[in-house]
Amino acid sequence: MKILVTGASGFIGSFLVEEGLRRGDEVWAGVRSGSSRRYLRDRRIRFVELDFAHPEILSEQLVAWKQEYGRWDAVIHCAGVTKCPRKEEFMRGNYVYTRRLVETLQALEMVPEQFIYISSLSVFGPVREKEYTPIEEKDTPLPDTAYGMSKLESERYLQGLSHFPYVIFRPTGVYGPREKDYFLMAKSIRRHVDFSVGYKRQDLTFVYVKDLVKAVYLALDRQVLRRAYFVSDGKVYASRAFSDLIRKELGNPYVIHLKCPLFVLKVVSLLAEKVAALFGKSCTLNGDKYKIMRQRNWQCDIFPLVSELGYRPDYDLERGVKEIIAWYRKEKWL
Repeated sequence: MKILVTGASGFIGSFLVEEGLRRGDEVWAGVRSGSSRRYLRDRRIRFVELDFAHPEILSEQLVAWKQEYGRWDAVIHCAGVTKCPRKEEFMRGNYVYTRRLVETLQALEMVPEQFIYISSLSVFGPVREKEYTPIEEKDTPLPDTAYGMSKLESERYLQGLSHFPYVIFRPTGVYGPREKDYFLMAKSIRRHVDFSVGYKRQDLTFVYVKDLVKAVYLALDRQVLRRAYFVSDGKVYASRAFSDLIRKELGNPYVIHLKCPLFVLKVVSLLAEKVAALFGKSCTLNGDKYKIMRQRNWQCDIFPLVSELGYRPDYDLERGVKEIIAWYRKEKWL
């Protein structure tokens, strides 16, 4: 297959590229001109620069590719933004640019057999918070973050296109080598501090990056169309499960457990966001992040993924944490 992976220089994108190469597919890494290629060193990778910010340039870039190769069999659209100085940038980076890519592919008659869109469980927001039961596709999305809203807008756009061959994946918390947000937890525990928020029960779900990639390629192999799937490892974890496993892999160092009330976190998050905005930067702790940490129920129903695609995750949280800590050490992050 000829496959384009947008956002190829990112955490998930780089693993999607690697898996395509492992399978023997022809993989094009869609990158911006200034993107890092640190994890895109394989000589088999073919690169194509994509400028989503300027539609005329994007069209020229795709026309040049079409003249030489025709069209891609599949496009895996992983490009997007997770942190922005201003909330309106989420809508531009995740919705406007997605729509621009699709419209350009349509105009140039380059629509692939499948268009895979990497969305997020965040499109549903705080659903089923009282009963603590898995979020299902039939539930009404109620995103309360700018990120979740922008992803939902993209989903609705794709689903509203007649006969468009979309497949949407909504992963829960994705972790693995190269990812930096969860790494902060390992870094904190190594410094003997475990930080958590809220006193009410919190049910968390995770998916190891290689299992998310596995699900995507199962969809390609099964040639499914016009479907949306939640993705997790199929288990539900208590709020301290991740940090406890990190501590175990680090040799059980002594840890001070700090639990922050939600109202304190809210104030700190909003202040951090305002300060970062003054300098035109994004920060890990912000209003969106507060709402994500406030959410108590992250369960999701992966039965359709299992029954329709034969998805069986290879990693539970214990195996995944063991692998990422080993990688952090190997790469001297820890």
